[in-house]
Amino acid sequence: MLESVYRAAGFRTAWYSSPHLLRYVERIRIDGREVDEATLCAAFDRVETARGDTPLTYFEFGTLAALTIFAGTELEAVILEVGLGGRLDAVNLIDSDVALVTTIARDHTAWLGESLEQIAFEKAGIFRPRRPVVIGHRGPRESLLGRAASLGCELYLLGRDFDWEGDGPNWRWKGPGQTNVSLPPPALRGQFQYDNASAAMMAVSCLAHRLPVAAENIRLGLQQARIPGRFQVLPGEVPWILDVAHNAQAAEALASNLAAFHCTGRVHAVFGVLSDKEPTAIVRPLVSRVQRWYLGQSSDSRALPAEALRAALSTIDLGPDLHQYATIEGALEAAVQAARPGDCILIFGSFTTVEVALRRTRKG
Repeated sequence: MLESVYRAAGFRTAWYSSPHLLRYVERIRIDGREVDEATLCAAFDRVETARGDTPLTYFEFGTLAALTIFAGTELEAVILEVGLGGRLDAVNLIDSDVALVTTIARDHTAWLGESLEQIAFEKAGIFRPRRPVVIGHRGPRESLLGRAASLGCELYLLGRDFDWEGDGPNWRWKGPGQTNVSLPPPALRGQFQYDNASAAMMAVSCLAHRLPVAAENIRLGLQQARIPGRFQVLPGEVPWILDVAHNAQAAEALASNLAAFHCTGRVHAVFGVLSDKEPTAIVRPLVSRVQRWYLGQSSDSRALPAEALRAALSTIDLGPDLHQYATIEGALEAAVQAARPGDCILIFGSFTTVEVALRRTRKG
């Protein structure tokens, strides 16, 4: 949303995120366009030469390459998605002008801790002294608030300092010193996207003295924002729904979107996750929405084998239509063969699960 709004306002933008779905260059965009592979390879060469004997992880190498590309480009708004946690993430070497934290859920617990308070502490590592912090969820953890206070940050909380009301054709946003601004619904699906849009609006407001954005730019930006694999609907006689929901919170959002989606027939779910995820927590919110299940394993070396996935889900009653396949490709093919006009196919879980569906659509 931030990238789309700033592009609509005419600013030169850069974007870095992870992971990718089909091509590594999806992670790095300038003015909304993926960088070409030659530019990326040249940046890799520079990092390789500069690092000497310093070991780098896959993610550190890629992050430094992205920042190398950005450093050689005239840019006005750079949006950096912090990856795992925050405090120890490679992206956190940059001192941002605004830090934005959306929702916090249990994920990557081996690295970040088991409790939401511990995870929030890691997220708070992206805060910088006396700089704005935007919290885009309600009831934030004390470790977020305490860190912001100790650093003297300008703290903006959803529900306290900024908020939204209404939905449907229009909704209204109000921030500090701002009159209500009427806006169109975000193009991204889901009620929770209003919280995200509100947080993006607050971040834009924090930088308005340096990057002024008119109301019409915000409206256009929210309507044009797109991102694949987040309740992405591929229309047809049997629509496909792609979603990279791989933790409980994302699955709850997916279930809410699925409830609002008009599917007259059965929902066939193709599901696969990595071995460090919590399958039961992901599947539980979707039990009442799905009639047939197809479990599979992606080609990722970290993927949970279908047999182990089925065993992990044995505590949940998924009904008689539960099927297991060696691969996601096999699971998807079975779903395609079984689906009838009016049915829907939901492909969700890890990025590598959704990748299979995207590659199949590209081929055919």
